[in-house]
Amino acid sequence: MTDTYVGAVDQGTTGTRFMVFDHSGQVVANAYEKHEQIYPEPGWVEHDPMEIWENTKSVITSALGQAGISPDQLEAIGVTNQRETTLLWDAESGKPVHNALVWQDRRTTSRVEQLEEDGMVDTIREKTGLEADAYFSATKAEWLLENADPIKMERTRPSDIQDRAAEGEVLFGTIDTWLIYNLTGNHITEVTNASRTMLYNIHDLEWDDELLEEFDVSREMLPEVRPSSDEDTYGTTDPDGFLEAEIPVAGALGDQQAALFGQTCFDAGEAKNTYGTGSFFLMNTGEEAVESEHGLLTTIGFQRSGEPVQYALEGAIFITGAAIEWLEDMTLIDDPAETAELARSVDSTDGVYFVPAFTGLGAPHWDQRARGTIVGMTRGTRKEHVVRATLESIAYQTRDVAEAMEADSGIEMQDLKVDGGAVKNNYLCQLQSDIIGSEISRPVVDETTALGSAYAAGLAVGYWGDVEGLRDNWQVDREFTPEMDPEKADRMYSRWSDAVERSLGWATDGGD
Repeated sequence: MTDTYVGAVDQGTTGTRFMVFDHSGQVVANAYEKHEQIYPEPGWVEHDPMEIWENTKSVITSALGQAGISPDQLEAIGVTNQRETTLLWDAESGKPVHNALVWQDRRTTSRVEQLEEDGMVDTIREKTGLEADAYFSATKAEWLLENADPIKMERTRPSDIQDRAAEGEVLFGTIDTWLIYNLTGNHITEVTNASRTMLYNIHDLEWDDELLEEFDVSREMLPEVRPSSDEDTYGTTDPDGFLEAEIPVAGALGDQQAALFGQTCFDAGEAKNTYGTGSFFLMNTGEEAVESEHGLLTTIGFQRSGEPVQYALEGAIFITGAAIEWLEDMTLIDDPAETAELARSVDSTDGVYFVPAFTGLGAPHWDQRARGTIVGMTRGTRKEHVVRATLESIAYQTRDVAEAMEADSGIEMQDLKVDGGAVKNNYLCQLQSDIIGSEISRPVVDETTALGSAYAAGLAVGYWGDVEGLRDNWQVDREFTPEMDPEKADRMYSRWSDAVERSLGWATDGGD
């Protein structure tokens, strides 16, 4: 009998990965390609959707080819994606009308401030569980409808973009929708990605008419919303297409919810933190949408076919791994692997604190105009102190969110499951355990984002029977327990709070 597998497209902020998993949840194939980061103006971040689609096809064929796996050995494909990143495309040609606006993009900050002045913040929070912020998709879609270059649209006059959108001839999507559309031909998203658009009512589980009107987004341009793990599937790949096989696309989750699923946080109170470009801390709250009083987001965690939605509390930290990339950009390090050695080479940061608010601050501060700040430097400050302060900033930001999470949920966190590229750094994991004062569990398979979407697709088609079997797959690579004196950790954290205060509200209209 031929072995069969489940594949996962993991489309992230800096690149696209395709991974193939077997029944035990082990990786049997893996390919990755970066894509270009486009910065047209300060604070603007774009991606080329066609480059992302071409890279997706490339990594799928590369991974399968390198592992000697035939496409028809895939029982299903799952998709996971950078959330909130938004694009519009021409339904007739399938071509984007503009580059995608990335979740990091801040060009609509003034529009969000207008929403605040108009008293829309509470309405948005009540309906969507989100803070009014340029981070989410709604203001990005509005900007694209107003500013997309009509030259890129076939047979379209400049005044026609919004008119054609109202006719369903211009389609809206986040990256999951774009990939599902190109894989299957169907215009579909799923509940976790819909919940990040600032257009979707997470209680009624439908697109919200009041919000659609506010942002001038036509219902006709929106995708159908389906469960994250869908027994009806989203469609199949084209047997005449690049894979030359008919494979069900049966599961999708926004990247952070995919990591929650991949870390098998299926029950209320279970939590994970993913350390990528940013860090995203999610706690499953079960069938209850817990309203945050401490600056967290209420979001949809996942939904399986025929089952109720599982909600989550989320703390979104915009810049963590990207702070390490900044150290590279500034030639303070040559490689991220150096950071642990450099940090260990000094006893402390010597009073230096780094607040990496390059794109504002997310949870629990939500200050769009905060900016990156280094405080406490003296003539004796060396790069080792700045590197150590950078790693500490990741741990401090996570504690900011952990404390808010415990206050909202009433659950004292004993163990935090971690994943993402930065958790390969043992120094950071130990520091994180020390600063938040709880155990840190790192799994053997740390690509839990891809694994989560594979699990969602595999469950939908019966490749895996139930979630309990998935729990059995989850294995600890290493656990970290607090070693630092709690009073010392509290003192360090208190000074971090002082540093954050210095970063708030820095950018002005003239200084953005």
